[in-house]
Amino acid sequence: MALFGLFKSKKESLDKGLEKTRESVFSKISRAVVGKSKVDDEVLDNLEEVLVTSDVGVDTTLKIISRIEQRVSKDKYVNADELNDILRDEIIALLEENKAGEVKNFEESLNKKPYVMMVVGVNGVGKTTTIGKLANQFNKAGKKVVIGAADTFRAAAVDQLIVWGDRAGVPVIHQKMGSDPASVAFDTVQSAKAQDADVVIIDTAGRLHNKAGLMGELTKIKRVMQKVIPDAPHEILLVLDGSTGQNAFEQAKQFIAATEVNALALTKLDGTAKGGVVIGISDQFKIPVKYIGVGEQIDDLQLFDRRAFVESLFNSKA
Repeated sequence: MALFGLFKSKKESLDKGLEKTRESVFSKISRAVVGKSKVDDEVLDNLEEVLVTSDVGVDTTLKIISRIEQRVSKDKYVNADELNDILRDEIIALLEENKAGEVKNFEESLNKKPYVMMVVGVNGVGKTTTIGKLANQFNKAGKKVVIGAADTFRAAAVDQLIVWGDRAGVPVIHQKMGSDPASVAFDTVQSAKAQDADVVIIDTAGRLHNKAGLMGELTKIKRVMQKVIPDAPHEILLVLDGSTGQNAFEQAKQFIAATEVNALALTKLDGTAKGGVVIGISDQFKIPVKYIGVGEQIDDLQLFDRRAFVESLFNSKA
């Protein structure tokens, strides 16, 4: 019973978090097919507009439309329900190709000890909150976690992280404001190793105004951590604000150019109708979406489950 209750709670949280996107997409798709008895060029043109205005992105939209054209080239599907099914299947297939939603539980990816995560992203995207929620999830899974407050340029960043660390029951290694971020990262991994910790999460400064400076700083953090753990970091997680739509694409482009991002987290999906950005970013950058934020509570960070995500988007009864 407990397991069923947990699953139900997660599904309800996802459904509620995607409510604005679902309502927006469904109303647009309904208008795209109204009065039509078959999927013709006009329906496909309308559907293309729906996807683009839902922040899926032009390139990914064209790819999806092309797939649908191939599906309907032999048989003409006659109603909106069938078009919804085809669209859902093609989006799930696209996310599967990009390995989005591959991780099934929070412990699964921890193939090193300690497993070192370096978290990057601009200020305001929910980076600190994501770190706190991640720490909470790993801690609930029975893992020993240490956080490193290496964003030393904003006093608020360190203070917020300490608050989240307290909420999650996880220690936060920090120094005074203006300290060398690499020094904080070094202290953190050294402490984690000494404590036999399972997970290390390193926060970094969220600045994009000088890409060369950002790259140098992140490279230095990696280099000093590798003095303690030679293959660190094992994951570079880019946090993006899903509510910013196309701006999230631009941020992703810049951070991916600056460092070796290998996982994505999309936050604030509950406050926006722009949830389609998850599909486009996964497709365009070929980097798996690993986590999504669907609410403000400490448990509202979920592992991205591509099938559950798409089915929630297309579930008009949710």
